[in-house]
This record gives sequence, C-alpha cells and structure tokens, in this order.
Amino acid sequence: MPTSETERTPTDRAPSDRAVPVEGVIGTADAEAGAAYRSADRSADRSAGGSADRSADLPLVDRKRQRSGDEARGRAMRAAISVIAEKGTAALRMSDIAERAGMSTGHILYHFGKKDRLLLEVLAWSQADLWTRYQEAADQAGSPAEKLDLFVRFYLPRHQGDERYALWTQVLTQHHDEAGRRILTALLDGWDERLEAVVREGRELGQFADVDLPEFTIRAVAMLSGLSEDVMFGRSRWQHTSVHAFALSALERDLRPTSRP
Repeated sequence: MPTSETERTPTDRAPSDRAVPVEGVIGTADAEAGAAYRSADRSADRSAGGSADRSADLPLVDRKRQRSGDEARGRAMRAAISVIAEKGTAALRMSDIAERAGMSTGHILYHFGKKDRLLLEVLAWSQADLWTRYQEAADQAGSPAEKLDLFVRFYLPRHQGDERYALWTQVLTQHHDEAGRRILTALLDGWDERLEAVVREGRELGQFADVDLPEFTIRAVAMLSGLSEDVMFGRSRWQHTSVHAFALSALERDLRPTSRP
C-alpha cells in the first residue's frame, strides 16, 4: 500500500497541479486499472439510470481541453483523500469534501458521481498522481541504485498519519465486487512492475545480482508493506531508526552482486 515520502502537502502544491489519468503513466497495470474503473462506472450508471440523471443536472466538461477542469478535479481528489483519512468512510459526506475543497456539493457530485464508487476513484487518481511523480524523479536518476532508493521512498509512508496510506487501509476494509477487485489488483501490480523494471535494469548493467525477479519482487513488496504498517501503527522501534534506510539496506544486500565484497 504505497505512499510517498516526497509528497508535497496541499499548501505546497502549485495551482497548476493536474490530475493524471491512470492510463497516462507507464505499465500495463495502469491502463488496466483505468479501463476496469471506467467499465465498472458505466455498468453502475446503466443499472441505476445514473448516467442520464447526471448529464441532465450537470454541464459536460472536456477535461482534456479545459485546464481549469483538471485543476478542480485535482483539488477535489486531494480534499477527498484528506477527509477520508480524517473521518473514515462511514461518517463521510459529500458536503465534507466540498467544504474542504472550497467547492459546491454539486461540483463534488460531478467529479465523483456516487459515494459508493468514491474510494476506488480517489485511490486510482492518487496512485496515478504518485506514479507520475515517481517516474519524473526516476527519469532524473543516474543509476538503478538511485531508482531503487526512490522506489522505497515513494512506497513507504512518510509518517504515522500519511493520508495516502490511510486511504489504502480504508479501501481494503471495504467489500468489492469483481470489477473493484480488478482495479485494486491492477494498482498493486503497478508497483510490482516498477520495482521489476528497476531490478531488471540493474541486472542488465551488472550492478545488481541475477536474482529471480518474481520471487524477489514478492519478498521485497511484502517487507515494504510490513514496514509501512509499522510506521502507520507508530511502532517505537522506528523513533530513532530510519525505516527507509533499513528497507533500502535490506534490498541492497539481496541485490549485491556476488563478486562484490
């Protein structure tokens, strides 16, 4: 359940920050998550008659052409992440998100549609936004070792109250239908793909050991997930020790070529 140690707070974000479509970043899992969500969204609208009602009440907006629409959607998504982390889902109201975002409830309903699809849509947006920033940082990295460092930083919670990680915990406690499970699987697979890409590059350059890639990825992600839970729980053993340094050191030991001391 990845988050980002390098994430900016809402007050640090520039007004030009934009929501990034799930299919707009690397990896087949990203596109699958976006496609699965859109398919589930359309099916739910058809079964409930929501599509006609929604289009009748709210104006159509071409988000690809209207920058202000992208910015508003990003603001709504960030507000939703904050409110969900603070209040959970049981007591969540659309008006809470609207107040936090400085928008009307009607605008929030436009961006999210129905409350029962809110969590998955917010999570998909959050991960696409995070993956885009991770990729931008990775593109500037000079070596696979630096990319591995970045991966660990973006995966682990920044602190005990990390809102993105709290969103993951909220989502995983919900019951999901098959479409929802496909979305979650694609989002989780997206992190596996990124780690595998880093390790594969390091192997090809002779900088990492020739590990079994699927097995290494399973063990690495399991370790990072366990450490993330420690951070969110507030385990005292991490008060004076960097969880990032601990995790990175463990991965580097596994990836160190046998010819090196």
